[in-house]
Amino acid sequence: MTVTVYSKPACPQCRATRRALDLAQVEYQVVDLSQDARALDEVVSMGHRQAPVVVAGAEHWSGYRPDRIAAVAALVAQAEHDAADAARLSAVRKAA
Repeated sequence: MTVTVYSKPACPQCRATRRALDLAQVEYQVVDLSQDARALDEVVSMGHRQAPVVVAGAEHWSGYRPDRIAAVAALVAQAEHDAADAARLSAVRKAA
């Protein structure tokens, strides 16, 4: 799952969101809304008016949302677990 954080400089909620994603070990990209007018238009078109805006797969939200970050972290962990299981199963099938 691709996670993107649309952020602004000197934004406490943006820093808190990035910190929480780091602690949850979720990889993400950061887009600076003050430097990317097209990205700003994109988040506004999604209905957001404050930073940060987090886009995780088909989900998106604005503001510091620890509950949403935890849900994304759980989905990412499950996807990684499923991928590891599939790789192990593939290796067993090849060995047989």
